[in-house]
Amino acid sequence: MPGKGALAQGRKVLVVGSGGREHALALRLLEAPSVAEVLLLPGNAAGAPAGSAKPLRTASGDAVDVARAERVDLVVVGPEAPLCDGVVDQLAKVGIAAYGPSSSAARLEGSKVFMKEFAARHGIRTARHVVLRQDADPERAVADFATPPVVKADGLCAGKGVVVAASHVEAIQAARTMLSGESFGDAGRSVVLEERIEGAEASMHAICDGERALLLPAAQDHKRIGDGDTGPNTGGMGTYAPAPLVDERLRAAIAEDVFARALRAMADDGIPYRGTLFAGLMITPAGEPVLLEFNVRFGDPETQVLMNVIDGDLGDVLDAAARGALDTTALRASGEHALCIVLAAAGYPGTPRKGDAIDGIELAEEVPGVRVYHAGTARREGRLVTAGGRVLGVTGRGSTLAAARDAAYRAARLIRFDGMQLRSDIGARALRSSAT
Repeated sequence: MPGKGALAQGRKVLVVGSGGREHALALRLLEAPSVAEVLLLPGNAAGAPAGSAKPLRTASGDAVDVARAERVDLVVVGPEAPLCDGVVDQLAKVGIAAYGPSSSAARLEGSKVFMKEFAARHGIRTARHVVLRQDADPERAVADFATPPVVKADGLCAGKGVVVAASHVEAIQAARTMLSGESFGDAGRSVVLEERIEGAEASMHAICDGERALLLPAAQDHKRIGDGDTGPNTGGMGTYAPAPLVDERLRAAIAEDVFARALRAMADDGIPYRGTLFAGLMITPAGEPVLLEFNVRFGDPETQVLMNVIDGDLGDVLDAAARGALDTTALRASGEHALCIVLAAAGYPGTPRKGDAIDGIELAEEVPGVRVYHAGTARREGRLVTAGGRVLGVTGRGSTLAAARDAAYRAARLIRFDGMQLRSDIGARALRSSAT
């Protein structure tokens, strides 16, 4: 491990993951005065911005081995799978600071059953639910819901383990295919049937150190593949922040009734929570927050906008949280707005096509206020090509949501690859609401 002299020169940070979230974190960390260098593991085809004085490198191998070999000061873990698999525990054993929850704490996302039972036990408001185990017949349980329930696979399914059923018959079929292992293998051997809550969704993130929480601005995601929230769910087709849906009264209620209560409860249960706690919330027509799910990492594509609407040294904040010494005033809302448009590959969200050449990113990044985050990209024979479902996140920043949206769509229109999919209505509902 480096000594005080190395830290005086600035931290070396390893960001684990390969998506747009990780690229956004890496670039924001490069901007931090406390950070000298960032590595991405395994990364994608992204690099540091043109003219950056700090290096952004990619690495390969096991996170613990790379962290030790590179003598990094801090590891920031992006995706949920390595967190649930215990990478933070492994890093702790060799004395390397890591930002993210332990495998025990990561069960808040790794098991929908655990999360629902935790929320019910500790008085965090969430929808009524029923748990079905393998070999159960869901027909009677589904019939007990007046409206078709939401069907959730218990384990990790890369953001695709939720079916918002349009009918009781669809809910029964979804539960059966999950329980049989046909849909998601072992991740679906237990299923949560959840009452559908009417309202508008909001994404709230908090940076946590086991006791304290630093809330970031509210964001709003667009999950469906098509305009007007049509078609199947995806990992997210675009987002914006701050979301006007969450005013100061509601933010204070969420801070106490969701985040503070969850942190106290985790500590009381002997599994203190350090890392990003991401609450997916439904805001009812009465303006009350209902917890839909906890995620144990930054959202994607929420991170792409959040990194553009905060001020402060992210390296210092994540390091302090990892060590249990968070200053909850160290990051502040900048007052700006950001909007991200996801450019997805042909075939997404089913089986995305790979290998299509990508053009126009340089032109897009010449639009003032725009940054293009790489997700499913690779380089083959000197060309940038698609290599995943969600390929790029074109993110605009401005003094208003309308300005951020205009910049993002102007830039997105300059990028081309065969079969490219994007929604044309990211942020449109919020702008309509503000105009009335």
